[in-house]
Amino acid sequence: MTDPIQQQLINARKKQILDAAAAVFAEKGFHPTTIRDIAKHAGIADGTIYNYFENKSMLLIGIFEQMRETIIAQQVPPPADLDAKSFVQAFLQHPLNALKADNFALIRIVLAEMMVNDELRIRYHQQILEPTLAPAEAYLQEQVNQGKLHIADVKLTVRALASMIMGLILEYTMGDDTLIDQWDQLPATLANLILYGIKDKK
Repeated sequence: MTDPIQQQLINARKKQILDAAAAVFAEKGFHPTTIRDIAKHAGIADGTIYNYFENKSMLLIGIFEQMRETIIAQQVPPPADLDAKSFVQAFLQHPLNALKADNFALIRIVLAEMMVNDELRIRYHQQILEPTLAPAEAYLQEQVNQGKLHIADVKLTVRALASMIMGLILEYTMGDDTLIDQWDQLPATLANLILYGIKDKK
């Protein structure tokens, strides 16, 4: 068993490597970047990276895990009496806020790589997507069990919500001016759309 001090050192070194990888990936792209580039940016020897990460794909997964942990750390457990609109808005707000600034460059790189890299796609699904969706599934299922919400398929509903986020990310990375200018307004807009839809005035 690793002692606490040693674990802190390991975690600090991983963060140093991942921060360097994120910066270089965002600047140069995934494929042009070499382990040597990342090591140079981190100020360490090339071989040191392999002590913590198998390959570049695992560096991308590590970066996403850092992002996910940041999102989770910022989340406040929803109160039991939270209404549906507030829950949906909160569910959407945390990941959308986490994607601001330089993270969009990383998202673009990861999305492109996942289309051709089976290992990365599988690991992303297992290590990032499933653990991120699980809390929302549990919360909505509890609301259904208590008779507060009527949802035919909780898992499918959560994935539909998640797909909205993914689609908006893709559109943002393509340079949509409206999304760039009004990104912070999306959670409230989406919550209204999901719960109330688009209705004709009568």
